[in-house]
Amino acid sequence: MSIGSNIKLHREEQHLTQEQVAEALGVTFQAVSSWERNEYKPDTDKLVKLAEIFDVSVSAILEENNHIFKTKDAIYDWEHMKTFVKTTARNFKLKNTLAAVDFAVYAHEGQIRKKSTVPYIYHPLNLACHALSMNIIEDDIIAGSLLHDVVEDCGVQLDSLPVDEEVKELVDLLTCKKTTPENRKEIIGPYYEKIKNNPKASLIKCMDRCNNLTTMSWGLSREKIYRMITETEEYYPALLKTIKKTTEYNNAAWLLKYQIESMLDIYKRLM
Repeated sequence: MSIGSNIKLHREEQHLTQEQVAEALGVTFQAVSSWERNEYKPDTDKLVKLAEIFDVSVSAILEENNHIFKTKDAIYDWEHMKTFVKTTARNFKLKNTLAAVDFAVYAHEGQIRKKSTVPYIYHPLNLACHALSMNIIEDDIIAGSLLHDVVEDCGVQLDSLPVDEEVKELVDLLTCKKTTPENRKEIIGPYYEKIKNNPKASLIKCMDRCNNLTTMSWGLSREKIYRMITETEEYYPALLKTIKKTTEYNNAAWLLKYQIESMLDIYKRLM
């Protein structure tokens, strides 16, 4: 697709008229029309503004997509991941994890990932499998990964979780109060400060961020992607430092840092 075709496509996806786009840019609707017909190309400053209006990256407008790639919202089937986690839990006698799997599936029933049809349970199961793939077979970490969102997103009370106090403490640390644009900074700062004092909570939170970074291209607006990048750069180095200080998590710290920084670099280039 040409630049003009991309502009028209994104304009129509946002249900905007040429006149509305022109008004937002401070140009005539004839200028927008000429861009869409590929008679002229918008200047750089107008391209940046168009990206903001359409809530896409500049590259999404510039690229002439002669090849269309098929994408996947989910790489693994969540039921297969559930079976894998439960089988591992039985083999290693992870009591909390066995209870947490079914509880998490029930608590997140009917929920889906943002702007997709992927069941939300895919996310906590992905974290559990991520930990196991790094050879972290610790009952409280796997169970905490599975339950990290149930109090925050499912209206579940901490005391009702079918796990021991150590797992509940992790879930409590990972549960964030609801924020608004006005109070986000004052809530998020103390939230990460508490997490960074606990290596297991830091580990779960970094796996959580890895998974969220892989899905934010289709699940978040351009503004929220920018916020995700800046917050990750501000708060996650301290969490990674905490993980690295714990000898048994050294390998995990290296992998998580590589994954997080690689994803950030990719998004920055595409933004």
